[in-house]
Amino acid sequence: MEDLWKSRARSLQLRLRDRFRIAVDRHRRLPMFSTDGYFSSTLQRWLRRVRDFRRDSLPSSSAFYRKRVGKDIGAEEDSVFVRMLQALAVPVIGNVCYVFMHGLNRVQVYGAEKLHEVLLHRPENKPLITVSNHVASMDDPLVIASLLPPSVLLDARSLRWTMCATDRCFKNPVTSAFFQCVKVLPVSRGDGIYQKGMDMAVSKLNSGGWVHIFPEGSRSRDGGKTMGSAKRGVGRLVLDADNTPIVVPFVHTGMQEVMPIGANFPRIGQAVTVLIGDPIHFDDLLNEEQTQHMSRGKLYDAVSSRVSHRLQELKVQVDKLALEHSIQLQNHDMQTTERAAGILHQVDWESFGMGSYITSEDDSSSRLEIQSPMKPNVTNTQEHAPSERYFGMGFSYEGGIVSRIRGYMDPTELMGFAARGLFLNRRAEEKLASIQEIRPLKAWKQFLEANILQQWNAC
Repeated sequence: MEDLWKSRARSLQLRLRDRFRIAVDRHRRLPMFSTDGYFSSTLQRWLRRVRDFRRDSLPSSSAFYRKRVGKDIGAEEDSVFVRMLQALAVPVIGNVCYVFMHGLNRVQVYGAEKLHEVLLHRPENKPLITVSNHVASMDDPLVIASLLPPSVLLDARSLRWTMCATDRCFKNPVTSAFFQCVKVLPVSRGDGIYQKGMDMAVSKLNSGGWVHIFPEGSRSRDGGKTMGSAKRGVGRLVLDADNTPIVVPFVHTGMQEVMPIGANFPRIGQAVTVLIGDPIHFDDLLNEEQTQHMSRGKLYDAVSSRVSHRLQELKVQVDKLALEHSIQLQNHDMQTTERAAGILHQVDWESFGMGSYITSEDDSSSRLEIQSPMKPNVTNTQEHAPSERYFGMGFSYEGGIVSRIRGYMDPTELMGFAARGLFLNRRAEEKLASIQEIRPLKAWKQFLEANILQQWNAC
């Protein structure tokens, strides 16, 4: 009996196994979604849409996208104490730089009214971006300060924000605190256009501020003779701001002489020429973004290319203006020299008792020519280095006092030449070999001793 129940249970088990195996096999042979069916094609279409959505909404490190930034980025760093320091330090440094550029150097600005109009009369909350070439380490603040009106220089809130590399301006806590107080934002080289420093710059623009940027990203390597191409960072500032900013370009030359590469302090007495261009418009690129769905990377490249092209045009113009200004200064110096020589030639030196010290133009016996070992030829004006022009030792008696002045005189050395050339207390025939060694103060002393002091002692 027991064996009978075991055999029946075994047969039931086999039948159940065979039944379920057939059901499974039938399920496999008849899938719910065939490859050619409606449900399969619909599912595949939705899967493609999900993949495209993930690719566009979750960009990788190599993709470009619009990163929206609020107005409070970096607000924790702008404490009340920092804003107080900015309100004090920025106007002081700006005015010092303005006095240095306009008082100790010669600055020629063309188109300043274009920048002033934007600074003083742009709509409220309208951001401003200025772009320029980068020649010297102190382009900002020296050049920036030389362009601004006094009302802007005294208002720290309306002055520019700029960016500087962390490995240059933010090396230690002291320099970091200083540059933070003069409205400088830190950026890291090689971290791309979506780093925190760029986000902070976009945040300043969203608040209606002014940001200055050097599109080249670094200083010129040949002293400002050429310009590099603009980087994508300026494209992001223009396109990612909530309101499209006003972009004003300007180019300068001469800062390579004020602050040469390797110099620790700026120099004085140099000529700087600045040309400010018309604002750059990007309305057509924004329309293409909406109509043709141009990729973000191509838009960044288009903006930077337009900025670079405009700066290159201004660079050609400012070099031409600087050359013309230099020629005008040379002509002005020559005219000043001629006028001064004419005035001295018309003075009645006989009435001063110094007639014997002035060589007459009609006295052919005193027509001599003396040259120093440097042999500067007065009659044949050639190009000399500035040191040779200021410290030339040779002169000629041939044209009287006028020719002497032409041999020695720079407008700034007029009185020194007059003392040296007119008040020598020795005869020309006896002291021709040592005239060039007599300094102006020594000549005055000899004249006073030979004339006035003798008369005083006689009395």
